[in-house]
Amino acid sequence: MGEESQSELETSPARLRRPDVVRLLAEELSGSELNTLLLEVFRARTAASSAADLLRRYRDNRFVKPAAADPIALKRLELELLSIAVRQGAAPVQLSPVAPLGTASVIAEVDQNNVVSALRGTEVVSDATNLLALHACELIRAEGASRRRDERLRLCTTHRHVRAQFFGDAPGMLPHFHLFGQVTAGRDTGSYGFEKPAFWEHVAVYRAIFRERFDSDIEVVLSARGGYPDAEGLVARIAADGEANGAGIRVSIGEAKPDHRYYAGLQFAVKTTIAGRELTIGDGGFVDWTQRLLGSKKERLLISAIGLDRLMN
Repeated sequence: MGEESQSELETSPARLRRPDVVRLLAEELSGSELNTLLLEVFRARTAASSAADLLRRYRDNRFVKPAAADPIALKRLELELLSIAVRQGAAPVQLSPVAPLGTASVIAEVDQNNVVSALRGTEVVSDATNLLALHACELIRAEGASRRRDERLRLCTTHRHVRAQFFGDAPGMLPHFHLFGQVTAGRDTGSYGFEKPAFWEHVAVYRAIFRERFDSDIEVVLSARGGYPDAEGLVARIAADGEANGAGIRVSIGEAKPDHRYYAGLQFAVKTTIAGRELTIGDGGFVDWTQRLLGSKKERLLISAIGLDRLMN
């Protein structure tokens, strides 16, 4: 159990501070048994609710309120971004609103309390790149032996995310928000043969987005991260590759954090200036998710995303 879960139990009424109850529900019941039990619990609780209770829940629950963004403008922005990504070679995917339970905590190692867990073995999507990674793995498994060693699978999406962390009134921290995200899956081909083209393909999409939609240029900040044999070398080779191939994008080097393990080897931030405001609008990096999901150290995955709500302001 995470520290947050333990703290919540410790401060809850005495009748709930029973480790045997948690163990029974978490370990001794099958998934279908737990689902059946919880369905009956929620059926009983809703049956006892009134219309006034429902309105009060709407008023008090920060997750259910509509966003401030203009929905027509947001849909137009989504369509523009997806169209740009398709022209750059990515395949768009319309994701489900829910992911398998544990999608964020098992592969991305995010605390489950930061996710809205649901019934029927699901959770509300908190990071579309997690779900894109699962979809990519299914496509790779279906391809089987016909998969080429140098093949790169590129997927993109726009999606409304829900995250459970509470940041109070901190600016820009919303309970639900829209992202445009990309993933590229492939295999290690040696000499950074996957990493270099995959990285610059993602960046090319962002450059096209901000040039075409906002008439602005981008800067990419590269930072070395742990979980990779030669993170500093990876950063240097990717930066040199962009310069050698005339990417024409400003690249700077950020602080190396070898203890940071969400990303493996390299994390990058996307910065731009719109209407005089300098924005760090997104980030990405290499992760080991497909290695773990497919059981092969040869698998490679690059993920990235930019926030759309801030671009609407």
